[in-house]
Amino acid sequence: MKPHAHLPVVSPETPAAQEFRDPVAAVERLQELYRIAQEFLSKTFAENVGGARPNNRFRAFYPEIRIRTTTYAQTDSRLSFGHVAGPGIYSTTITRPDLFEGYLQQQIGLLIENHDEPVVIGVSNTPMPMHFAVSGEIAVPQEGALEYTLRDVFDVPDLTTTNDDIVNGLDFLHQDGSSPLAPFTAQRIDYSLARLQHYTATKAEHFQNHVLFTNYQFYVEEFEAYARKMLADPNSGYTSFVSTGNQIITDPEAPLNVPEKLPQMPTYHLCRDGQAGITLVNIGVGPSNAKTATDHIAVLRPHAWLMVGHCAGLRNSQRLGDFVLAHGYLREDHVLDDDLPVWMPIPALAEIQIALEDAVAEVTELKGYELKRIMRTGTVATIDNRNWELRDQSGPVQRLSQSRAVGLDMESATIAANGFRFRVPYGTLLCVSDKPLHGELKLPGMASDFYKTQVSRHLMIGIRAMEHLREMPLERIHSRKLRSFEETAFL
Repeated sequence: MKPHAHLPVVSPETPAAQEFRDPVAAVERLQELYRIAQEFLSKTFAENVGGARPNNRFRAFYPEIRIRTTTYAQTDSRLSFGHVAGPGIYSTTITRPDLFEGYLQQQIGLLIENHDEPVVIGVSNTPMPMHFAVSGEIAVPQEGALEYTLRDVFDVPDLTTTNDDIVNGLDFLHQDGSSPLAPFTAQRIDYSLARLQHYTATKAEHFQNHVLFTNYQFYVEEFEAYARKMLADPNSGYTSFVSTGNQIITDPEAPLNVPEKLPQMPTYHLCRDGQAGITLVNIGVGPSNAKTATDHIAVLRPHAWLMVGHCAGLRNSQRLGDFVLAHGYLREDHVLDDDLPVWMPIPALAEIQIALEDAVAEVTELKGYELKRIMRTGTVATIDNRNWELRDQSGPVQRLSQSRAVGLDMESATIAANGFRFRVPYGTLLCVSDKPLHGELKLPGMASDFYKTQVSRHLMIGIRAMEHLREMPLERIHSRKLRSFEETAFL
């Protein structure tokens, strides 16, 4: 039989590329093209999953958005997105336009309005991997389980189009010479959507635009309790609560089963129309988990993510249960060193800082100078060695002192740095759970009543901060501080 490279290629019939000035119609065409490709691959795979190798190669393509501009006409400089940098051809491949419908309508609408040019919707030249097309519908056999090699007949994920070159600012151009229109390619998004299901045991559809990260199971219990209160309140605006395993409840008294085996990062969603609710992710301990979670959630383009976890207090004046509001980060986590050099400043974002401080004042009912009794603002250090205290402390302690650090953990700087890298507004509010430099180690029975009370308040502060941010105009929270010289038009 002929080598697979010479097999005749069969592809579905699709509409020709077409110009659109209506973003709703443009997204409808994207959905049509995606559906044609996905259904074609699912059907042909189901028909050929057993038996001998087919005599054809089956291939379908992602849809794409393309726009051409010819001028340097100035757009509204107050807006950090929705426009391209200058004359040229810009494009992006699209996946799951059903999931991203509202986002795509908004971004395409801004593009048309700001440049007074139509977008062209058509089929790209990027094959859709069969694994992503049939994900969740048909079990894909492992290599060797079929009578033929899968990649001889179907396209499989391609790492050349599954990377972070665009967001990492590597002067990226598509293979046809066009500039990127969006921060992620379709294959990169599909990869993360599959990973999210694996790590969180919830579908991407349930994720909300405001994401809380924690490293402590207690917050999950508090989050569920708060969610049930909101579902009991017809005026709360929240519509449902989604637990691990895609369990959905709308009745505040409805039971939720605890899975026999929890995923690596249990995730819960308090849902609101327009994805305007709050997602809580228990990422566990360590910078690797923090990077993994944010690497994949970033493709959903959330409006903000915050870390509300525990940390070591580094000042003798702190008490267990005190809060630490990060306004700077000492990065010794190392997991992002190849993507974001450590010399890169990770600035505090005023909008997030104000929302967090206001939330602390609201929940604790303390203001001004009294608020300083329970909250320090300063540098948070993030390390990759949980047991750093067991080594020679002179080096780490000197760096902590020189950096003016007030708290130390293993996740916050990673989450903030990846927020900076992915242009997702970020912030950190931690709760002091131990003071290793002052003899108060994290041991059973050491928690005071004050500490327990503050831990109960901590999650509520994160929720209140997110609710403040939800009321903020999109162009204000997605400010120019996170945008580089030449950015993609899509947020």
